[in-house]
Amino acid sequence: MSIATILLPDFSLILFGFLLYRGTRWGDAFWLGLEKLVYYVLFPALLFHSTARAPLDFASTGSLLVVALAATCAGIALGWLGKPLFRAGPMVFESGVQTAFRFNSYIAFAVATRLGGEQGVLLMALIIGFAVPLCNVAAVHALAHQSGGLWKGLLKNPLLIATLAGILFNLTGLPMPELAGAILGRLGNSSIALGLIMVGAGLRLSGLHEAKGISAWFLAVKLLALPALAYTLGRWLALPPLQLRIAVMFCALPTASSAYVLATQMGGNGPVVAFLISAGTLLSVATLPLWLALVQ
Repeated sequence: MSIATILLPDFSLILFGFLLYRGTRWGDAFWLGLEKLVYYVLFPALLFHSTARAPLDFASTGSLLVVALAATCAGIALGWLGKPLFRAGPMVFESGVQTAFRFNSYIAFAVATRLGGEQGVLLMALIIGFAVPLCNVAAVHALAHQSGGLWKGLLKNPLLIATLAGILFNLTGLPMPELAGAILGRLGNSSIALGLIMVGAGLRLSGLHEAKGISAWFLAVKLLALPALAYTLGRWLALPPLQLRIAVMFCALPTASSAYVLATQMGGNGPVVAFLISAGTLLSVATLPLWLALVQ
């Protein structure tokens, strides 16, 4: 399966949401309710279910985690470097900086399966289990810091709570009850389609005109700088071939579709984030194959 085939369904759902929002008269109350369902129930179910089942094997994957998390931290730093470099409108930087380091986990698992089968999925799950809290803290910090409520925002953020709860459950070593796993799995699966539809519903093409320079900066950091750092560090640490491919591919992913949900729920600039998600997903159709070809 080609990278384009993997990405096309996600981009099609964004487009569908864009057309659905403008072609119906369901009212803002409907879309607000759907947005809250995704943010407070469906995405947390997906994050908890994924992190609770991720294998925490550090003996053979320590270097992989170092590469992935170090590159992610570099993405956070580079994203914040854009603040003094570009003049942005209200809540543009605070909302958009998360797109410089957050990642689309749905695409991650799909591509990991193609690269390494079950082993590829296990490696990706391990990375995501540690990267999600780091990225969520950084994303919430930018938005909550603007309003002076950083710790309040962190403590009440359902995505961060669900991720930390999943890791803690994982560390207990307890098996996931079959019924609970089935329910969480179904809730999480539904978040994929609905989350992407909400991205399209919030899409505003005028978002690009507000912040062309900083938008280009965030996209370049996410799609070019991060995978380059991961490749360089991975080669220096002599990662095994599959781990190197997984690390570089993780860092080359387009940004998370849930970034739009977070931005709108915390009073950010949703249209700019929606544009960055859409543009990053489209551009990754070209950039992902290039990075994967480099590590073959």
